[in-house]
Amino acid sequence: MSQVGVARVAVDRGRCCGSGNCVVAAPEVFDQDDTDGLVLLRQPEPTPEAAERVRRAVEVCPAGAIRLTSTTQP
Repeated sequence: MSQVGVARVAVDRGRCCGSGNCVVAAPEVFDQDDTDGLVLLRQPEPTPEAAERVRRAVEVCPAGAIRLTSTTQP
């Protein structure tokens, strides 16, 4: 049986609207800049335990500013 894990996360601050949904979904991976409220990527290669929260952050981002690549891990 295989699991799908997050290999790498990327954010596009130019697209970010500062909603903060990503921070709520995965605070160990995302933060918000105190100056402009835009996304900050704290952990570009999240742990396997954070994979589901990162996928949720991608789903709830209203600006589509978060991308991820998935890899199948044994």
